[in-house]
Amino acid sequence: MSHVKQVGLLAAGCQPWNKDVCAASGDRFAYCATLAIYIYQLDHRYNEFKLQAIMSEHKKTITAISWCPHNPDVFASASADSLVIIWNVTKQKAVAKLDNTKGIPASLSWCWNAGDAVAFVSHRGPLYIWTISGPDSGVTVHREAHSFLSDISLFRWHPKKKGKVVFGHTDGSLSIFQPGSKNQKHVLRPESLEGTDEEDPVTALEWDPLSTDYLLVANLHNGIRLLDSESLSCVTTFNFPSAAASVQCLAWVSSAPGMFITGDSQVGVLRIWNVSRTTPIDNFKLKKTGFHGLHVLSSPPKKKSRSSQYPTKNHYISSTSEAVSPPALTQNQAFSLPPGHAVCCFMDGGVGLYDMGARKWDFLRDLGHVETIFDCKFKPDNPDLLATASFDGTIKVWDINTLTAVYTSPGNEGIIYSLSWAPGDLNCIAGATSRNGAFIWDVTKGKMITRFSEHGKNGIFCIAWSHKDSKRIATCSSDGFCIIRTIDGRILHKYKHPAAVFGCDWSQNNNTVRIWDYTQDACINVLSGHTAPVRGLMWNHEIPYLLISGSWDYTIRVWDTRDGTCLDTVYDHGADVYGLTCHPSRPFTMASCSRDSTVRLWSLTSLINPLQISILVDRCWDEIIGNTDRAVESGAPPLLCGKVSRGIKQEVEKWTGNPHGKKLRWFSECFSPPGGSKNLWDLVAVIKGQDDSLLPQNYCKGIMHMKHLVRFRASRAQELTTVKMSKFGGGIGAPSKEERLKEAAEIHLRLGQIQRYCELMVELGEWDKALSVAPGVSMKYWRKLMQRRADQLIQEENDDVIPYCIAIGDVKKLVSFFTSRGQLKEALLVVQAACEGNIQKPPVSTSVSSNSGGNNTDDYNELLQKVTKELAEWYFQDGHAVLAACCHLAVENIELAMANLIRGNELELAISVGTVLGESAAQATHYALELLARKCMTVTAWDLAADLLMMIPDNKLQLVKLCAFYPGCVAEINDLHEKCNLPDVEECMQLAETIQADGDIFETVKYYLLSTEPEKALPIGIQYVKEQLCGSDWTLDSVCPYLDLLSYIRTEQLVLHKCSKFRNELLILCGYIGALLAIRRQYNSIVPALYEYTSQLLKRREVSVPLKIDQLSEELDAWRACTQLNKPTDETPCTPPSESQRTVYSVLLSRIQEEPLKGMVGPDCVTGSNLPSHSDVHISCLTGLRIQGPVFFLEDGKSAVSLNDALMWAKVNPFSPLGTGIRLNPF
Repeated sequence: MSHVKQVGLLAAGCQPWNKDVCAASGDRFAYCATLAIYIYQLDHRYNEFKLQAIMSEHKKTITAISWCPHNPDVFASASADSLVIIWNVTKQKAVAKLDNTKGIPASLSWCWNAGDAVAFVSHRGPLYIWTISGPDSGVTVHREAHSFLSDISLFRWHPKKKGKVVFGHTDGSLSIFQPGSKNQKHVLRPESLEGTDEEDPVTALEWDPLSTDYLLVANLHNGIRLLDSESLSCVTTFNFPSAAASVQCLAWVSSAPGMFITGDSQVGVLRIWNVSRTTPIDNFKLKKTGFHGLHVLSSPPKKKSRSSQYPTKNHYISSTSEAVSPPALTQNQAFSLPPGHAVCCFMDGGVGLYDMGARKWDFLRDLGHVETIFDCKFKPDNPDLLATASFDGTIKVWDINTLTAVYTSPGNEGIIYSLSWAPGDLNCIAGATSRNGAFIWDVTKGKMITRFSEHGKNGIFCIAWSHKDSKRIATCSSDGFCIIRTIDGRILHKYKHPAAVFGCDWSQNNNTVRIWDYTQDACINVLSGHTAPVRGLMWNHEIPYLLISGSWDYTIRVWDTRDGTCLDTVYDHGADVYGLTCHPSRPFTMASCSRDSTVRLWSLTSLINPLQISILVDRCWDEIIGNTDRAVESGAPPLLCGKVSRGIKQEVEKWTGNPHGKKLRWFSECFSPPGGSKNLWDLVAVIKGQDDSLLPQNYCKGIMHMKHLVRFRASRAQELTTVKMSKFGGGIGAPSKEERLKEAAEIHLRLGQIQRYCELMVELGEWDKALSVAPGVSMKYWRKLMQRRADQLIQEENDDVIPYCIAIGDVKKLVSFFTSRGQLKEALLVVQAACEGNIQKPPVSTSVSSNSGGNNTDDYNELLQKVTKELAEWYFQDGHAVLAACCHLAVENIELAMANLIRGNELELAISVGTVLGESAAQATHYALELLARKCMTVTAWDLAADLLMMIPDNKLQLVKLCAFYPGCVAEINDLHEKCNLPDVEECMQLAETIQADGDIFETVKYYLLSTEPEKALPIGIQYVKEQLCGSDWTLDSVCPYLDLLSYIRTEQLVLHKCSKFRNELLILCGYIGALLAIRRQYNSIVPALYEYTSQLLKRREVSVPLKIDQLSEELDAWRACTQLNKPTDETPCTPPSESQRTVYSVLLSRIQEEPLKGMVGPDCVTGSNLPSHSDVHISCLTGLRIQGPVFFLEDGKSAVSLNDALMWAKVNPFSPLGTGIRLNPF
């Protein structure tokens, strides 16, 4: 199993170089970064788009993509390395490649009249047509479309007229070809260009979907025209409100006949047009930066409302009352709301999906690097911020908790190779460029404040700001000089090297100077493995022998420099790896950046697992923290030697209360990656009764305990209302005063503070919104508001449709309204406000019974639990088990919080939290200890496994299993027996023989397993299980303890030839019982695989067990039919199970019974489960599908399964899916 786990991904932005770089089909859309294609898919359950796959087989810039009009699973892409690839999105793989396109395919499109043909063209033609399959497969040249006089910008096939195609050229002209008609080359240039050599490239070109001849064309400077391709005439010229506006892209809106949209090239203005008018109907400013691409989804995503009782798409139906008649619309407004979704790509790399009808973003990834990222660095005094430097000429600063950009530098700096944060709280970054020297950027003010030009036009490869003397900055350059200067530009030192200098850094150690003697003329160690130059190197701050390298061979490797061993290789990046950086306060979290334009976050914690467990079992400090000399001894166990661990030790030794609890928390935060562990511990502290004044300042930004939620959000509303904007704003997209007031108003509304909401709406001039909810305060207040409004009615008129309904106090309907849209956090806030009595139903009459309030509160508490579970499930299935646990802790549901941590395989964190929470978490803590002990049942950690099991009060059986499985010599086994308070092996043999005579089968099996002849346990235990299965009233609980115990027989005994019959029977029985346990726990993804595994073993091996292949097949079919997992598409109803299937399934259920650990029901989902890899593609041997997220390799080193499936399999069937008899240990 991989030691380095991916825990975060900052996706690249959309490239601004080529034209057709975004596409969409059905509920998917795709965009191109420079080297990879990102595919997002709608998750119907939560109505949100999620990154589904990254396709990255192109090694040079991608030039175009085109979605197949006949098959929503297939699209084509072309690139500058003369390559065209056909992709299948569902299978996430390339299905066809054309690798010699005779020139760079600058534009690409599926042929509408042929299902499997793609056309592509280079700058001046010819047009090539590639038929992918069938008898005519191969590449042909279009007979007429060649020898153009101007480069082709883009081309479009006619969707209805077979073979008709139009080309747009950089000189502004068009060329039109259709079978049976005269070819028209370089016609219809804008009139103002006729007779001149000026160029005005065609930026967009689309056939009218309602006409066979009309064509919409945009030229960069001459705007938009509707042309007739038959008569070669201009039908309409469209006019812009400003002469400065220029069109970068356009698209027809298929759901609104005659309507189209355009995106401006300078500013992010989306304009809506109708062919019947020459001026835009409406304009939306979506971003400050200009558009690059637009694509309207041909069939907008069909969003499933999870509450069909309430409509979600009719804008004129309130979610809490009967339908009201729609308001009268002016002509402009009647035109301006085409229902439809537009994929919008912007020049700064931003990508979004805009719902034009609702005028809101369904998805927006605001910023992203569009080219190679050369460097990345965490901010030393605020490690939640990560800065990146790119080939695209910008530095961006990211919040690693939300994975969003919070600041970006002005840009246009050429290539930025390196960056360095200023020390302390100066909030500045020094950057090094390829040709423009170095600079200092003030992050909060958003501007450059100093430039350094001592290296002239030579590239500066590295820059380093001294953290001991904040006035000093070092740079090194291709000119061979390393220069140290003060921040005002005064040169202090200038060192000359014999060649270009690629790196420099300041010593971070205040007390010692180490001088490495290189005069021995000997190389201490060579680390071999990379197949291309190494660009990034990083020592781990805590484990002195751990070195991480990033290479141009696309990999990251982790080395033990004591003996040169490569501990792990990571293949997830899709191109050269350049920068590596370590989190200052979480030394086992690192970030990497690459030519694939992504930044990825990694956890290295698995590399030092024994250390974590030593802390859990409270071993002495000497086994946890040491000095460098001890740590670097060959073969020594890992020891922490860094500043972070020493700081924790000092704090723990000062602590007077419960030092073990504090030690668990601080080390847990040190080892865990960002993503909720701090939030989790804050909630644990609240539950344990910690004073609220000790909560950290950023507590309110995370998931809060329910008792704080309303209070903190109310104070946030107050802050938004009163705080003045700072002089320099607040970073990217800083809210205006109006936006702050609106946000404050929204919060007040959700808190039930209706009058405050009304007053803020009045201040914003939105009277109708205020009036619609004013009766919720009182009719008297409403009348007073009406009078104030009367004075302004003449000057102002507002026709907005008003959807707000909180005044009537129907909380359930409002919650349903939010959850149907996936707005679970909003729903949670409203329910909590209701629980606190802030949202009341207005009395229908004066005589309201006094006890109704109590019932309401009970209803609301039940609703609160329900919404919390939904929000937790949303986090959990997205690969954020820790945040899911936070949701449950917020309502003090400790059982489900612990279950989420265990199902996310956060075992060390679960045990730490469970130990601090105490009795309320005991059952789950004991289960986590058992699983973690299994993880330790490897060569070096048996004593740690025993220590973990000794933390469980009733631990005798667990210790028996540990000793039974231990593979040492007799003396070592006896030592472990003694530690676990068990008799020695000889005595166990005698006990087994004695007890066998008494007829106690379980105890007999137990002592034989502990004896010198453990194989004697097999026939006794297996015979008992077979007899049980022959009866009609057996249950899982009657056979599982026996099979579980037998599975701990030492592997070297089980695989002996003499045990083969019993081994095969044990594997088959464990496989079958494992399938039933998987049904009990709802591990639906592995149930079919377990049945198939058992059937294959039955078929291939000589055994006598009371199971038949037909019976297994019947049970699997009955399970599928009765749980409806083989659902067809939404439109066709499911086939109901037959009577015999119902009978088989009911017998199964009677045997399975309920899961004793209720929170454990449901699939496992580890951190990073939804993060796609660029290039590391593995197919699961269980499902045959591509594995998304972490991969687990089986004992043959080749067969792979997803880590999630491996964990679930190991929890219900301890033996490997390969049928070897080797135990699975994916924990």
